Amino acid sequence: MTRRQRMNVYFEPGLLKQVEALAERRKVSKSAVIEAAVLSLVSGDDDARRDAALSKRLDRLGRRIEDVDEAVAVLGEAFALYTHAWMRHQLPLPANENEAAKGRGAEMYARFNEVLVRRLAKGQRFLNERVRDVAGSRENPMGK
Repeated sequence: MTRRQRMNVYFEPGLLKQVEALAERRKVSKSAVIEAAVLSLVSGDDDARRDAALSKRLDRLGRRIEDVDEAVAVLGEAFALYTHAWMRHQLPLPANENEAAKGRGAEMYARFNEVLVRRLAKGQRFLNERVRDVAGSRENPMGK
C-alpha cells in the first residue's frame, strides 16, 4: 500500500464551496474530488473529451452550413427564374411582338446578370446597404 503525502492548497471561497457541494453530492471526501480533478488534468482525459465535444459541434455546424448553402442556392435560382420571367413579360404585348419581347427580355436579363456579377465582385450586398441605410436614418432621424 502506498503512503499518501499531504499537500496544503488554498482556494477562493466560491471555488471551495463548489468543491464541498460536489463532494457532498457524490458522497466522497473533498480530497477525493481534488485528486480526481488533478488526475484528469494531468492524464489529459479532459483534453480528449473537450476535443470530442468540439469535433461533434463542428460536425453539427458543418451540416447546418450545408443546409444554409443549399437554401441560398435554391433562393438564388428561384430569384433568377423570377427575374427572367418578369423581364420577359413585363408589359402585355400583341402576339406579333412576342418574339421581340422575348429577345428584349433576354437582353435585359443578360444586363441584369452583368450588373449583379459586378456588384458581387465589388463586395456590394443589398442587405448590407440596407443595414447601413437603417443605421444612418437612426443617427439622423430627420435627415439633419
